[in-house]
Amino acid sequence: MKSIALFFAFLFLFSCASSTKTEVDTLVTNATIYTVNAAFEKASAMAIKDGKILAIGNTDSLLKKYTSKTILDYKGKFIYPGLIDAHCHFYGYGLTLQEVDLRGTKSFEEIITRLKAFQKAKNPAFIVGNGWDQNDWAVKKFPSKAALDAAFPNIPVVLNRIDGHAIVVNSKVLQMAGITAKTKADGGQIELQNGAPTGILIDNPMELVFKIIPKPSRKTQIAALLDAEKVMFDYGLTTVNDAGLDPDIIHLIDSLQQAGKMKINVYAMITANQKNMDLYFKKGIYKTNQLNVRSFKMYGDGALGSRGACMHKPYSDSPKQFGALLSPVPQLKAVAQQIANSPFQLNTHAIGDSANTVLLKIYKEVLTGKKDRRWKIEHAQVIQESDFDYFKLGIIPSVQPTHATSDMYWAGDRLGKERLKNAYAYKKLLQKSGTIALGTDFPVEEVNPMLTFHAAVARQDVKGFPKNGFQIENALSREETLKGMTLWAAYSNFEEKEKGSLEVGKWADFVVFDADLMQVVSSQMVKLKPSSTFIKGAKQK
Repeated sequence: MKSIALFFAFLFLFSCASSTKTEVDTLVTNATIYTVNAAFEKASAMAIKDGKILAIGNTDSLLKKYTSKTILDYKGKFIYPGLIDAHCHFYGYGLTLQEVDLRGTKSFEEIITRLKAFQKAKNPAFIVGNGWDQNDWAVKKFPSKAALDAAFPNIPVVLNRIDGHAIVVNSKVLQMAGITAKTKADGGQIELQNGAPTGILIDNPMELVFKIIPKPSRKTQIAALLDAEKVMFDYGLTTVNDAGLDPDIIHLIDSLQQAGKMKINVYAMITANQKNMDLYFKKGIYKTNQLNVRSFKMYGDGALGSRGACMHKPYSDSPKQFGALLSPVPQLKAVAQQIANSPFQLNTHAIGDSANTVLLKIYKEVLTGKKDRRWKIEHAQVIQESDFDYFKLGIIPSVQPTHATSDMYWAGDRLGKERLKNAYAYKKLLQKSGTIALGTDFPVEEVNPMLTFHAAVARQDVKGFPKNGFQIENALSREETLKGMTLWAAYSNFEEKEKGSLEVGKWADFVVFDADLMQVVSSQMVKLKPSSTFIKGAKQK
């Protein structure tokens, strides 16, 4: 009888102990979790409730306190905060998935072949392609309209260069857009040969062409966003900073998210034209659990690859070219002043050293006396030595490490040896600013964030070139790189209290890898892909 009584007493105590456990939605156990908190601590378990982290710590400890119908035993796999792309063109990338992909082409002849295949498959009335780069070809010169005219004499063709700062079009497009040798080209260039347009347009004049391209239907816009989202989850991205959106697309993103059809988090930078500024100054900052609309995107200059980046001194390989600002300095300052007088953030594209000088001076002037504004310089690609100290003022460099490894083959030709030393200077920028936000600028570069990680740490291409890294003194450590892709990127978005690290009270946005990013040999980084991606505790991949 004694033993029976003891048995029931034990059973009673066990049931009482069990009933004291807190029920949660998900328990993650036996993992190697990089929390990316202030101490950069590791943990092995997380309890998740209502999309947020309720507890994080030791597996045995959490199993004693919490119970769940969903227990994920990761058997030592590696977990990191959800990855953030601090500068990309998410919607634009989605549109490219509906158009002709020209990335990786090795000649203009290969481009014609791809266009003909697209025409045969789709029979379009208007052809748009994206991603060509003459620097990848044997003859590294801009193409002309001649081959397009021969292949497509009656169908308009517009082909966007990989950096989005130059296009080549055929004669049909020039005719439809009303572009001739006499057309003004302020803030850019209409290339001429023998007194006639070659079909190459750089920066501002491209708008004349964009106006005649048929607008995508709502169905196409939705397909673009949802198709892009699938790619993001495949690579472990949980938040994307879309650098330049119009209100219509922001509203569409919001409606898809509110309807539960779109899960990815979006930090939207509104295109900084007067119409959009007037609208959002009136509306104010708009924030949901998935969408944050609190910044404007402004363009200072063009790109280095098309010699549109605005330089203090001429290009080393083209002594008559300086590039150009896309707007006069007073206009850039007027826009910045309006935004400084509002609660919104300003993020400005600046690549050339002259453009960076202009924008950094404007930032300093209009932000004097204003605290914690976190304005960003997007790209911060070529900086004068005397301008680095501006980043001590709370200005955040938002950079793309794969730009360094994509451009390193020819950047020296453009800039010369001395200017190159202060180009792609990510470590130096971090030392001045204290934070650095990392992205890709996709579709200019590949979406894959592991290419970002590898380029930042090793300063090499995927083949391991150059052997000792390109300007290796500006490599980031693995810890700095992970922070730049998580916590610092979240900070640059005013979202560090809700994401960017795995801590109690933050959203359970995380990504699972089979190998450890912090330990794997650098040559293997580019081969890694996450096995799972979670947003707010829900598995997306």
